[in-house]
Amino acid sequence: MNILVTGGCGFIASNLIEFILESNFPDVERVVNLDIVTYAGDMDNTKTFADHDKYFFEKVNLIDTASLYSVFSRHNITHVIHLAAESHVDNAIESPDAFMTSNIIGTHNLLKFARKFGVKRFHHVSTDEVYGELGDTGKFDEETPYDPRNPYSASKAASDFIVRSYFHTYDFPVTLSNCCNNYGPRQHDEKLIPTVIRSISQGKKIPVYGEGLNVRDWIYVKDHCEGIWKVFTEGTLGETYCIGSNCERRNIDLIHVLCDAMNVNPEESIEYVTDRAGHDFRYAIDNKKIVEKLGWTPKTSFEEGLKQTVEWYNEKY
Repeated sequence: MNILVTGGCGFIASNLIEFILESNFPDVERVVNLDIVTYAGDMDNTKTFADHDKYFFEKVNLIDTASLYSVFSRHNITHVIHLAAESHVDNAIESPDAFMTSNIIGTHNLLKFARKFGVKRFHHVSTDEVYGELGDTGKFDEETPYDPRNPYSASKAASDFIVRSYFHTYDFPVTLSNCCNNYGPRQHDEKLIPTVIRSISQGKKIPVYGEGLNVRDWIYVKDHCEGIWKVFTEGTLGETYCIGSNCERRNIDLIHVLCDAMNVNPEESIEYVTDRAGHDFRYAIDNKKIVEKLGWTPKTSFEEGLKQTVEWYNEKY
């Protein structure tokens, strides 16, 4: 397999590339990281595997069709795992144009060339945010209707439908996965957990949207990467798999755990700020399908994952 991984300088994709290379799968001949390296990407995220003999980097924008063609041709790409996306909701609210261009048109460009070059498998990584929001009970699963509430989730929902259309229209070999909130090493500084750790490390107030009562289902990034690989290699073509770890936490409770871990008083450290527009109340994933059909289960407890995450960011900050 010559695998093209898009967005490989970002949080999840860099962890995925590291997982693939460290696993030393015998049928993997090369892993090509395609990334334009915008604000969400960081070349430092690749330093642990940058010198691996099976690793190649291409600084290419998904909108640049000539360069995309060249990458597929020169590297004889046989498989694609697509993670590249504009993904920061606050930025999407302020400036949605880039999200529509990258997440929708970029995904379509990638599909066009993957089909043209006869790619054997195309896996598309998406988010639980496409499903909208939940009340106090229930969970998202593969049959949940889409109900995106902000420009980011709307652009991801559109990309999901485009990927599915290639399966139904062209019999193109795709799989999809929708995952809950990730955390772990290399996550962008703007995200919740890095923001809390950085604020504490620098002696600053921790900003909390609204009253901090929004609920998210959390998964350690390395567990997500193993789930992606499971779907990519064993998932049924044309199907979607929801990846989650049954680890729901209110934002305020998560912040209290981090404050305790870093020995600060949360009541003295928290600053409540105006809630953002379109802030969904609760997300949660039902992972029954991937557990029962593919035998995947998350391995990392929330406590252990947070411990590793805090240690990693303490070294960074």
